[in-house]
Amino acid sequence: MEPDISYQVESADQFWDALSDVLSTPCTTPESIDNCLRSFLSLIVTYKAEYLASDDEVSRCVYQLRTAAVFTQQEEYVRRQFVYVLLQEDDPAILHICAALLLLDGRQQDPTFEMIRDEGGFPRLVELIHTFGQNGEHSELFMILLDLIYEQARIFTLEWLELASVDDAFVLSLFSMIESMSGDVADPFHYSIIRVLLVLNEQYMVVSSQPPPPGLPNGSAHLTNRVIKAIGTHSASYKTFGQTIILLINREKEAILQIQILKLLYLVFATSSTAEYFYTNDLHVLLDVVLRNLLDLPADDDDMPSDSAAMTQALRHTYLRVLHNLLENSQLRRPGMGYKGAEILDTLDILSGRRAGGFIHFAPLDETTLRLVDRCRSVEWLHG
Repeated sequence: MEPDISYQVESADQFWDALSDVLSTPCTTPESIDNCLRSFLSLIVTYKAEYLASDDEVSRCVYQLRTAAVFTQQEEYVRRQFVYVLLQEDDPAILHICAALLLLDGRQQDPTFEMIRDEGGFPRLVELIHTFGQNGEHSELFMILLDLIYEQARIFTLEWLELASVDDAFVLSLFSMIESMSGDVADPFHYSIIRVLLVLNEQYMVVSSQPPPPGLPNGSAHLTNRVIKAIGTHSASYKTFGQTIILLINREKEAILQIQILKLLYLVFATSSTAEYFYTNDLHVLLDVVLRNLLDLPADDDDMPSDSAAMTQALRHTYLRVLHNLLENSQLRRPGMGYKGAEILDTLDILSGRRAGGFIHFAPLDETTLRLVDRCRSVEWLHG
């Protein structure tokens, strides 16, 4: 894109004035809107390195565009133009502003993420993340792209062909980035990568119960869960991911993310190639966290709002399913490797309403909880 030579910018104030001037241009036709957006993006390409170097400055730029008349008066048209930019543009400066705008807009307007998906945006986001994840010069753009693909996979049930655009190289690159970091779950960069892997695993679990689309070549109908595959085939290389997952579920208060973590752990302990993925010391920590979180969940209460009660019940059931697989399939099942068997049985008694420690922790629970508790209690080594 050629720079807009009508603006001579020599300072930050002049840059922001030029942007305001461009965005205040009256736009009454598609051609005039396109011209305005081209001028806006031309200024970005020319001066981004000087005046949009920080996240705050990028946010200010995007907010200025989204609140300008050219956007508010023609939302759908401008939104679609930026979706097309995301699909077609390769310049990182333009992609940075475009992705930031779509993320901001999508978090406030549901149709934005739907439009991205309808236009084939998910495979394109996979491509862009893989491209810019290899280039440390564009970490801010990479972060925004991760957030965009997370929102896509969080909101929508992906189609078979969309999820098929995720290949081994994409997933392995994300695991490698985690391994190269400190393991601090408070690091936004680290957190964004973890969330993408978790939501992809959830999508694989959903698609595994659906028939593949017709017309696929023989032998290609099975869609491999590439997150679990990466853990199984490179477990020795990706221990930081597992340690971070334990830290995250120990701290995380958001129920949806807890469910996503638990779904991953369920498959890890249900799959023979990954059942002993965790170091034994880390496994002990994880078991302690699972038991504590089970006891910390609120008791079933008729006065609890229905959505809160449903989420609490879903968490309890999922924790118990994970607990069973952990006890049954991890290295704890081996002779001499058992850990806190008596405490586990006490916890299960509390969860089922039996007396434990001299008190009843829960009122009588639903049949599924009782069945899952009995399933955990039936693990042989607990009674050795």
